[in-house]
Amino acid sequence: MSNNLTRRSLLTAAAGAAAATSLVAQTKRDWTGKDPIGYPDPDVVVLDPARFKAKINNAVIERVHVGNRWAEGIAWNGNAQCVIWSDIPNNRQLRRNEDDGHVSVFRPAANYSNGNTFDNQGRQLSCEHDTRRVVRYEPSGKVTVIADKFEGKLLNAPNDIVVDPNDNIWFTDPGYGILVAYEGHLDKPQIKEAVYRVDGKTGQIAKVADDLHKPNGLCFSPDYKKLYICDTGATHEPTLPKTIQQYDVNGAKLTNSKLFINTEIKGKGAGLADGIRADVDGNIWAGCGWVGPGYDGVHIFAPNGDMIGMILLPETCANLCFGGLHRNRLFMAASQSVYSVYVETRGAHIC
Repeated sequence: MSNNLTRRSLLTAAAGAAAATSLVAQTKRDWTGKDPIGYPDPDVVVLDPARFKAKINNAVIERVHVGNRWAEGIAWNGNAQCVIWSDIPNNRQLRRNEDDGHVSVFRPAANYSNGNTFDNQGRQLSCEHDTRRVVRYEPSGKVTVIADKFEGKLLNAPNDIVVDPNDNIWFTDPGYGILVAYEGHLDKPQIKEAVYRVDGKTGQIAKVADDLHKPNGLCFSPDYKKLYICDTGATHEPTLPKTIQQYDVNGAKLTNSKLFINTEIKGKGAGLADGIRADVDGNIWAGCGWVGPGYDGVHIFAPNGDMIGMILLPETCANLCFGGLHRNRLFMAASQSVYSVYVETRGAHIC
């Protein structure tokens, strides 16, 4: 990591903080809809009007579901026009239909799944804590194990997952699911935390990065030339940096690891970035939290790392995805709830 890059990241965070801390307070609102919030939504915060043009002045943040213990792994299913997510401690997956907003239990026993996505054939992929594996749900209902070991040793507890256009599967393995019984079961890690790639043709698993302490959420740039990965190692070692790392995708390998951003906002604090997504303009949308009002929610970064916007939520945001018919509805899995807001951009990928 170069000194120039570190200095640039700190200056970027400070610039974003200056705008963010100018807010008097996060808006108090009635999330039941009984007393609607007025337009424009004050908690969709524009820090850089020239680059953050996604705010819609007559669209507000909505709480579309409450009743999870820890909502994670939210993903959009374009074929079924629904959004699914994991409620990890309750060992289930839920689904919300786009047409009528109905929420139901999708999988009542999900092996304490965390991250989810859909592949290019519309099949769901899930990272399971309890079984320490990545699985694919086939149209027939059969469950195919994609990965559960590396070099003969059990994976720790796969966390988040993405698929590239050539059907290669990339996932992170920080091990949270075996560090606490609440989200899986207690066990000992057999291998170092790492990021893996499963070849879409051969099914062969390869380690592509192990320079992060606890690799967590990940996403590609719109052109799939870069991969962004959150490092949440500070959950267990508080002195570790709280960052998003950027890599060049070089075929089946990741190269040129470098800092993309750190998550500190001067005057507010440094939380954690968990799940991330890219929009069509290459901006990175990060679910952030563990600080409090004025910080928790979604932070939006331009491709050069500048913080350009925020969506403030009353809960820590673990993950997010773009959905809806035009992929312009942002869904946010945040602690006990799922929120959504329409934005004037689109998700860069199918999920």
